[in-house]
Amino acid sequence: MSETADSPDRLELYADYVCPFCYLGTRSLEQYREEREAPLEIDWQPFDLRSGKRNPDGSIDHEADDGKDDQYYEQAKQNVRRLQEEYGVEMNQIMATEVDSLPAQQASWYVKQEYPEQWAAFDEAIYQALWQDGRDIGDADVLADLAETVGLPVDEIRSAIDDDGLRTELEDRFQAAQRRGITGVPTFVYEDHAARGAVPPAQLERLVEGAEQAHR
Repeated sequence: MSETADSPDRLELYADYVCPFCYLGTRSLEQYREEREAPLEIDWQPFDLRSGKRNPDGSIDHEADDGKDDQYYEQAKQNVRRLQEEYGVEMNQIMATEVDSLPAQQASWYVKQEYPEQWAAFDEAIYQALWQDGRDIGDADVLADLAETVGLPVDEIRSAIDDDGLRTELEDRFQAAQRRGITGVPTFVYEDHAARGAVPPAQLERLVEGAEQAHR
């Protein structure tokens, strides 16, 4: 991933809104970007943690076995609480297993393509709605409200959520991520280097700055 001298550095972020570690990872990333002198562009790449549990119509089969038992979720909750304390993050809920993030991802992907300058605000609004306010980001009305708050055309966002072509495009992106070796989120990718998980700002700094120094 080459950059021209005048373009900002770009960090790819594979994430799913419904993943608490993705939310915590974005908080860590925000802290790193605040400390960093040079601008850092974020290239969000969608990832569907529920892809293996979806019915043909896109709905989630909550009874499908994904290999995650009660012990897995209890450990995950403990890790979320630990990172909350480490990053100083308040959260309305620890897990959101009943929420379907696909509508939010479709809306966000549409905004990224059509209104890139407003994407970051919309992305942040989705995270805040779920993890700070406990709202259902799988609800079209909630997403329409979020779109309105950041100045996006509500009718277009509603259409994007119901767009089968966009859903197919997202599915292609999910498969491309898997082919690239992305197996979980959040995953941060800078050039040919990656860091997986809600890693601390210092690790993100090593990921980016280390690669930059290697080119000098």
